[in-house]
Amino acid sequence: MRKLFQKLHLWLSVPFGVVVTLVCFSGAMLVFEDEVVRLTHRELFYAEPTGHPVVTLDEAARRVAATLPEGTRVTGVTVEADPARTWRVNLSRPKHAWAAVNPYTGEVVGRYERPPFFTAMFRLHRWLLDSRPSGDGVFWGKTVVGVSTLLFVVALLTGVPLWWPRTRRALRRSLSFAPWRGWRCFWRDLHVAGGMYALAFLLLMALTGLTWSFPWYRSAFYAVLGVEASQGGGHGPASSDGKGKGNEKGEAKGRSGGRSAAGGRTATPWQSAYDALAARCVGYERITVGPASASVAYGRLGNRRAADRYDLDPATGRITGFTPYADTAPAGKVRGWIYSLHVGSWGGTVTRLLSFVAALVGATLPLTGYYLWFRRLRARRRGMAV
Repeated sequence: MRKLFQKLHLWLSVPFGVVVTLVCFSGAMLVFEDEVVRLTHRELFYAEPTGHPVVTLDEAARRVAATLPEGTRVTGVTVEADPARTWRVNLSRPKHAWAAVNPYTGEVVGRYERPPFFTAMFRLHRWLLDSRPSGDGVFWGKTVVGVSTLLFVVALLTGVPLWWPRTRRALRRSLSFAPWRGWRCFWRDLHVAGGMYALAFLLLMALTGLTWSFPWYRSAFYAVLGVEASQGGGHGPASSDGKGKGNEKGEAKGRSGGRSAAGGRTATPWQSAYDALAARCVGYERITVGPASASVAYGRLGNRRAADRYDLDPATGRITGFTPYADTAPAGKVRGWIYSLHVGSWGGTVTRLLSFVAALVGATLPLTGYYLWFRRLRARRRGMAV
């Protein structure tokens, strides 16, 4: 049985090892994307608080809309609880794009689009830089990533019986690093001990990641959890990012109303909705308001895409409906959990850091495996020569 596991572990890893390395490395690069972007584009994220905002959400959206090219529209405005953060005016395209507005000056600070480096890492991670087919053709990059990930899961699982120590002393040795014994021992320790330390996180990321690759796997994954997978099956951004279903149906249309309590500003639909939600939702992390709906996220651990949903009257901003996260459809909850587990955000900074390290270790496993395999082949050739 051990020989069978050894052959499976080797011959399932050899053909797609390089792909696994690329997928794991690019995934690691994406873990702290938000933090890196905030450091490199600080002016888009932070504003010096100078009292009350001088513009309403509707006015901020109108100012951004006036700068947009034809075909691009405002889908909502996101306000963070931190008063030192700019307002994020979400755009319909490109994906994840938004414009920053300094609420204390009314200035449109700039427009954010995903940096080329992270765009490349995302496309490498998901599709090996392949492009979506225009018709019904095979999406080869996505398919190769999916097959490689599936084989990686098998390789990880077959590695466990190969590692399993017979004595307590062997267990301690198999989980230790001894760089002073030479590079060969170091690479072996990195492959064996590193793989075992990272095993749980690698399996978690791989098993959740496969839901993006294969519809049949996604349906089976949801079925195991007793949930029916939604049509399309994607794990797109939550509507708390301003791109939810209710936020894509109209452009920013401010209307005059009464007086707002915040600095005497003119109350408008989006501003009225935000004021009501901010007063109602104590401890929120961010509020996103759109033409007919709003979402409130609290930033709790677990499902990081969890949010309460509100229906709004487009003319007045009055709250007309409320769906707490607890009453969200099960498929929506599962999607949020899959994403949170895959990127390691479910436990906050600690689990994200562990996911980052595990992904880097995962990137080294095929390379160290190749190294050990080549050394073994060379040793055998020498033995046959003798």
